[in-house]
Amino acid sequence: METKEKAIRMPKVWEAVLVLCFLIVILAIGIIIYGVDPHVPMLLGVAAAAIMAKFLGYHWEQIEHFMIKGISKAMQSIMILVIIGVLIGVWLNAGVVPAMIYYGLHILKPSIFFIATVLICSITALATGTSWGTMGTMGVALMGIGFGLGINPGMTAGAILSGAYFGDKMSPLSDTTNLAPAMAGTDIMSHIKFMILPTAIVYVITLVFFGTMGFVTSSEGVADVSKVVELQNSLAQMFTINPILLLPPVIVIVAVALKMPAIPGISLGIVAGVIVGMIFQPEATLGSFFECGMNGFSCETGIYEIDGLLNSGGLMNMTFSISMTIIAMMFGGIMEETHQLEVIVNKLKKVVHTPAGLVTLTEVTSVVSNATMPEQYISIVVPGRMYSEEYKRMDLSPTTLSNALESSGTVTSALIPWNTCGVFITSTLGISAIQYAPWALFNWLMPIACIIMAFLGVTIADKNGVRLCKKKNTSK
Repeated sequence: METKEKAIRMPKVWEAVLVLCFLIVILAIGIIIYGVDPHVPMLLGVAAAAIMAKFLGYHWEQIEHFMIKGISKAMQSIMILVIIGVLIGVWLNAGVVPAMIYYGLHILKPSIFFIATVLICSITALATGTSWGTMGTMGVALMGIGFGLGINPGMTAGAILSGAYFGDKMSPLSDTTNLAPAMAGTDIMSHIKFMILPTAIVYVITLVFFGTMGFVTSSEGVADVSKVVELQNSLAQMFTINPILLLPPVIVIVAVALKMPAIPGISLGIVAGVIVGMIFQPEATLGSFFECGMNGFSCETGIYEIDGLLNSGGLMNMTFSISMTIIAMMFGGIMEETHQLEVIVNKLKKVVHTPAGLVTLTEVTSVVSNATMPEQYISIVVPGRMYSEEYKRMDLSPTTLSNALESSGTVTSALIPWNTCGVFITSTLGISAIQYAPWALFNWLMPIACIIMAFLGVTIADKNGVRLCKKKNTSK
C-alpha cells in the first residue's frame, strides 16, 4: 500500500511566532543566565526551525538545501573573516599595528581621542566602503591606543563603530549601500542623496557627544602618563618602529578607494605587511608570518597590558565568528525559504495605514531580522522584498524604503551579540556587545531618529521624490 505524500503548506502565524520566540528565549537563557557563547543556543534554534519546516510538509533534503542556501549567502562574509584574521596576525608580527599604536599614543590625547576616532573610522569606511575592514585595521590600532590612554574600552569601541558604520552607510563602495536601493527599486546615488539629511543630523549629534566625552574624560584625568610611556617603550623594545610600517593600511585604503574589491584590497595589505615586516623586524621570517597568519601573534613579555594587547589575530581565532555565521545562516535559510517570517510580516502590514507607520514597521522588521536571522544582508533583503509593493501602493518614493532599510538593517546588526556583525566585532576588537553597545551612539540612535523624522515627514518622500515635510511647508 502506497503512503500518501504530505503536501507542503504555508505556516500559520502562531507557528512562525513560536519558532522565533523559542530562538529568542533560548538565546537569552544561554547568554544572559549562563553566560555561554551563542553557538549552541543558536543551533537549537536551527533545530526548532527545521522541526517546524518538517511539520509544514518539507522533506529533510529540502530543509538541508535551505540551510546550505542560507550559508551560501554569507560566503563573502566568511571569506572576509578569514582574510581579516590572517591580516591582523601578519600586521602584528610585522610591527604594523604596534607602529600605529606607538605613533597614535604620541598624537591622540584623551581630550580629542573619541572625536578623532570617529572621524578616522568615518573617513576610512567612506573611502573603502567596509565597516569590517575599518574595524579590522584602524579599529584594532585605536583599541590599543585607547587602552594605552586608560580609556574605557567600551567607549573606544563605541566611537569606532559609530565612525565605521557612518562611513559604511554613506559610501557608494559599500555592499549594503548598493543592496538597499537594489531591493527598493532605486539607484544608489538617489539613495545616498536622500540619506544625507537624516544621517547628517545623527552624525552631528554623535560628534558632539563624543567630543564632550573626550573633554569629560580628560578632566577626570583617566590617562596614566607613566603607563603610556611604559607601553611605548615596551613596543619600541619588541619591534623596530618606523613610519614606513604605516604603509600597509594606506595601501588597503587606497586600493579599495580605487574600487578594488574588498577581498583583494585587504589581501594586498597582507602582502605589504609581510614585505615591510621582513625588512624592519630582524626576527621575522616567512615561516613566522605563516604561523601568525594561522594562529595569531603570540608574546609573553610579562607585562599584562602588552600581552593582552598583542596576543591576537590569526585564522584560527576567527573560527568563533565563522562557525557562528554558518549556524546563523542555517537558521536564516530555513526561515526565509519556508516563509515563516513572511507570514508574520504580512499580518503586521494589515495594521499599517500611514507612511510613517510603514517606515516604522520596516525598521522594526529589519531589527528583528538582525536578531532572528542574524545576518546584515538578510535584514535588508527580506524587508525590502516584503514591503516594496506596499510603498508603491502608498505612492512613496523607493528612496523612502531604501533609507529605512539602511538606517536600521545596516547599523543595528552590530548591536546584536549573535549577529554575524556582532560576532565579528567581538572577535576583532576583543570586546563583547554588552560592553560596547551602550556607547555605539550612531548605531542605535540612527533607527530611532529615522522613525521620529518619518512622523515629521523628513524621511518620507512621495513618488516624485519630494519630502513630505517640504510639501507641508509649501501648503502652508
